[in-house]
Amino acid sequence: MTDSLQGRVALITGASSGIGAATATLLAERGARVALLARRKDRLDELTGRIVDAGGTALGVAVDVTDADALKAAAEQAAAEHGPADLVVNNAGVMLPAPIEELRTDQWQHQIDLNVSAAMHTVGAVVPQLVAAAAAGRPADLVNTSSIAAQNIFPNFAVYAATKAFITHLSRHLRVELGAKDVRVSAIEPGIVGTELQGHVTDEGAQGWLAESKQTVEWLEPEDIAEVIAFTAALPRRVNLQQVTVMPTRQAS
Repeated sequence: MTDSLQGRVALITGASSGIGAATATLLAERGARVALLARRKDRLDELTGRIVDAGGTALGVAVDVTDADALKAAAEQAAAEHGPADLVVNNAGVMLPAPIEELRTDQWQHQIDLNVSAAMHTVGAVVPQLVAAAAAGRPADLVNTSSIAAQNIFPNFAVYAATKAFITHLSRHLRVELGAKDVRVSAIEPGIVGTELQGHVTDEGAQGWLAESKQTVEWLEPEDIAEVIAFTAALPRRVNLQQVTVMPTRQAS
């Protein structure tokens, strides 16, 4: 598996930490050239440096993915400097649970902007590259990071869960359109993964629930999800894992 993605060109959003950073690192280890997109330039510089020092090829592009024009320009820059992408990990996101009665409209909007609108901006920016890669006979993958919250009910997570349900259902529809052009579309639905997402949570009830779960459940690591993404992309071109749910062994729902 050490060179299973040799020759692939990957573009990853939300690449400065968590699942994005772990995926960038692993894809580079497996032979892909990786373009890393995120807001925090210092984090991107550090990560690209580590990948290059380990013998990989990486390019960091600092960009706010909620800005459609800036994201399109970043994707074009990455293609010009690194080659057009044939593997896109649409991963940027945020989780801000709170009781709906608190009317945290700022948090609602932030989750919609990043989890839904930015995900669509990414699709718009990269689909031409993926279609061109597939037309040239190469594997082409769009991997969207969703969540088990797209399927199950978690009190106080209504808006976050709804944004992830959007991603899962969007992925199914995109697969119908793009699969006919040999572009594979996958939705990855993790259970609880130990990332920065938990650190963004401000609701005390959700903080308590997360803390309690950590006492009884061994959470997934970002590297676990990276392995699933790398496996999905390395499958023969004819094989499309359209929806993969990845759960901690002890997490029941």
